[in-house]
Amino acid sequence: MEKVVDARGLACPQPVLMTKEALEEVEEGIITVLVDNVASRENVKRFAQRMGCTVEVLEKDGVFELRVVKGYTCVLPHVQEASEKAKDGPVILITSDKIGDEEELGRLLMKGFISTLREATLRPSKLLFMNTGVFLTVEGSPVIGALQGLEGMGVEIYSCGTCLDYFGLKDKLAVGQITNMYDTVENLTGASLVVRV
Repeated sequence: MEKVVDARGLACPQPVLMTKEALEEVEEGIITVLVDNVASRENVKRFAQRMGCTVEVLEKDGVFELRVVKGYTCVLPHVQEASEKAKDGPVILITSDKIGDEEELGRLLMKGFISTLREATLRPSKLLFMNTGVFLTVEGSPVIGALQGLEGMGVEIYSCGTCLDYFGLKDKLAVGQITNMYDTVENLTGASLVVRV
């Protein structure tokens, strides 16, 4: 029997938590998750895929229907190997658009830090941006080019959805994906090394 999770009208991370609970209740099968905004659609999709599920997304009249299939996966060896390698690098948490208290110097240092990451011996697996750190991932940021380059090299880039909403910047995101607190907690607690900048 197919299970339906109606998460319409709920703020993140509630749709993800409801999806997690539903997935824990079945060994295999299909769970249909209903959400009504893009951020929730992407967060639920990413979460389900991370749990090894296949996800199909349909849209009708502003409602997204995510069909999450659990228990029927096929991972090719080279895909699994690449995925494991990507997990080796540290997770970097960036909570400000500058390093330190001095405004001008701090922004200069942050620009230099992000621009130099691609040269690191151990490249980060993920960059998580929170608070004023999200200013770095939106239109007009001086490090968009560097972040896009890192993303092209396989570094995952996530910006806090609540933070983007708070600053009125959600529609100006220029690199990476919008994330929620549940995903942030999972990324931080699941990492072998976390660096806060």
